[in-house]
Amino acid sequence: MTDQLTTWDRATARRFVDEHIAPHAGAWDRDGAVPEEVLSRIGQAGLWAPFLPPSLGGAGLDLVTLGAVHEEFGRGCSSVRSLLTVHTMLAWALRRWGTEEQLRHWGRDVATGRVLGAFCLSEPDAGSDTAGIATTARRERGGWVLDGVKTWITGGQRADLFLVFAKGPAATVALLVPRSTPGVTVTPITDMLGTRASMLARITFRDVRLGQDALLGPAGFASGMLLTGTLDLGRYSVAAGSVGIVQASLDACADYTTRRTVGGVPLRDLPLIRAKVSDMVTDLRAARLLVAEAGRLKDAGDEATLAATWVAKYFASTAAARHAAEAVQIHGANGCSTDHPVARYHRDAKVMEIIEGSNEVQRLTIAGEAYRRRAA
Repeated sequence: MTDQLTTWDRATARRFVDEHIAPHAGAWDRDGAVPEEVLSRIGQAGLWAPFLPPSLGGAGLDLVTLGAVHEEFGRGCSSVRSLLTVHTMLAWALRRWGTEEQLRHWGRDVATGRVLGAFCLSEPDAGSDTAGIATTARRERGGWVLDGVKTWITGGQRADLFLVFAKGPAATVALLVPRSTPGVTVTPITDMLGTRASMLARITFRDVRLGQDALLGPAGFASGMLLTGTLDLGRYSVAAGSVGIVQASLDACADYTTRRTVGGVPLRDLPLIRAKVSDMVTDLRAARLLVAEAGRLKDAGDEATLAATWVAKYFASTAAARHAAEAVQIHGANGCSTDHPVARYHRDAKVMEIIEGSNEVQRLTIAGEAYRRRAA
């Protein structure tokens, strides 16, 4: 297989993942990082931001297909898929709200992965609650001065460019902050429960001085459409990756129960095992359809995609956690060993229920949308 993908579809992504990602995911998980050569290979394949237009170095990929690609990466390695997610969020925000100068300066490097991005919203005492943002951005001498701390930043150990949300003079602002800017300190976060190779970091900004051109979108607009749209795309990627975890769990169980016997009988012939596998198949198909519907609405520019993505992410992440746990159960003691990938799926799936909007918040939002529609 060549480095340059020529056909953007699920099958091509599957071949890439099977060759370059899945066989090594366990080792990366143990090492706590994805090797640099793999990140470069992803860039050579055009996988960092394929939805960007050709004028910026992308392939103009539709979001339904992007969801399928991210599902395949979630099947192979949730840590790599997480890196794709945060880069996608920055790339989308840059494409949607960047000025001509910002696009000219960052666009092609972001599209190719020569510049890798990270999304900086969460804070130590506020999580992702935008009302609790303590990081500040004040105007000074025609530019900005940034102070504060962001944490749980996926890809933060490696990222070259941070999209930082801060409390501005009147409202939340979004700033593009190069890693090399004086005053930026990156502290690795290790030994996490799941997505251990996603290179999490705590990012400290101390008297970081930026030009006026660091501002992404109009001042005071970040807490509205920019933040909403960016988080929505990240949530969509997590939903797709969760579908990938269900698929990986199903594949592992189908293989294991075919080879493993109890009393001379293959596990696959036991009624309870078949019931568990049947539930995996059913939830896999349902979750995949929900993700595809959210993607279709995004491609159509339909605002209903926001609610559709909440539902897809809630259902898919819940299914991933349930079936990854079942996969461990089916594997028995083997499932608790790093010799089998289901232990990693189980740990990664738990993370999916928390990131990009916890399932508890999602349930409140989904119910609120139902009541809103009823009152309309």
